[in-house]
Amino acid sequence: MPRNFKSTAVLQEPDPKFGSMLATKVINKLMQDGKKTTAQAIFYDALDLASKKLPDAEDQVEIFTKAIDNIRPTVEVRSKRVGGANYQVPREVRRNRQQSLAIRWLIDNCRKKKGKPMAIRLADELVDAFQGTGASVSQKETVHKMAEANKAYSHFAR
Repeated sequence: MPRNFKSTAVLQEPDPKFGSMLATKVINKLMQDGKKTTAQAIFYDALDLASKKLPDAEDQVEIFTKAIDNIRPTVEVRSKRVGGANYQVPREVRRNRQQSLAIRWLIDNCRKKKGKPMAIRLADELVDAFQGTGASVSQKETVHKMAEANKAYSHFAR
């Protein structure tokens, strides 16, 4: 393979119902074994259920984007080796990584809950995240607490 090859970015289409790229990313993360229509059905059903549980919210996209914003971390810790010791160095998180971490945490915490259909689990997690509670928001707070506790090592950041 030649060393000077430049890869081309794969363009993603916005989702057909809302026209949102963020929704497309969640659907793609939710998808298993290439079954995109199943993932879309789960996602749209979850948004319908979430909007029924939150009648005061204006629309489904607002519920979804506010939930993702509440999960999105601003700092994280990265391990750095200095003089034979590993330090957890707090660093700011770029915007696109914040978004991908939030989506990953949302889907992973939904998959951990067993016994209900995925649409109901996703709806519950979206409602909890919208209200500022839930497993995904607590995961973000844990990461923030670790960054706060290791603030003394922030001078090791590159």
